[in-house]
Amino acid sequence: MRLSGRDISCVRGGRQVFSGLNFETASGEALAIVGPNGSGKTSLLRLIAGLLTPAGGSIELEGADAEFALAEQAHYLGHRDAIKPALSVSENLIFWRDFLGGAAFDPQATLVEVGLEHAADLPASFLSAGQRRRLSIARLRAVRRPVWLLDEPTNALDAAGQGMFAKLMADHLADDGLIVAATHMPLGIAARELRLEGAR
Repeated sequence: MRLSGRDISCVRGGRQVFSGLNFETASGEALAIVGPNGSGKTSLLRLIAGLLTPAGGSIELEGADAEFALAEQAHYLGHRDAIKPALSVSENLIFWRDFLGGAAFDPQATLVEVGLEHAADLPASFLSAGQRRRLSIARLRAVRRPVWLLDEPTNALDAAGQGMFAKLMADHLADDGLIVAATHMPLGIAARELRLEGAR
C-alpha cells in the first residue's frame, strides 16, 4: 500500500498555504509533517482525510481496498477529541465501532491497551484532558483502518501516555499500517520528515 501526493496546492481563506507539494509513504512507514505554526501541517492532513479539497494536484492510495475511498480507509485524529461526554468510556468506543462499521471487538481489552480500563463505566465528561486523548487513541484500535492521520497526537499525554502511544503506533506499522502525523514533538517511532516552511 502506498499513499502519495503529487503537486498539491492548498488555499485557505484566499491565502495560498503551500503549493507544488509532493510526498510518498508506504505500508510500515511513518511520515512526520513538521514546520512552524501556520505552515499548513493540519491543512495537509485534512486534505489527505478528504475534509478539504486541494486547489491543485492529487492524493492517491494505491494497493488498498479499491472499493473504498481513502477517507473510508483512514482514521483522522485531530486537535479536538471526538468524544460524546454523556456516554460512558465504553459506550463511546461502541458508538464509534457502530458508526464506522467496525467488526465486533472487546471494548475492555481496547481500554486496557490505552490504560483506561478503570474508567470503562465513567461518563466521558469526567475524564481529564490526558484521559480524553487516551480514549480518542482507543478509537484507532477499536476499528481497523490502515491509514492513521494524526494531528499533534501526543498533546495532553504524560510521559507514560506517550510511551503507550508509541507502542501502539509501532504495532500499527508492524501490521502493515501507515501513519502520517503533524507534530512539533518526537513521535517515539522512526519516521521520515516532510518539512513545510510556510509563507515567507
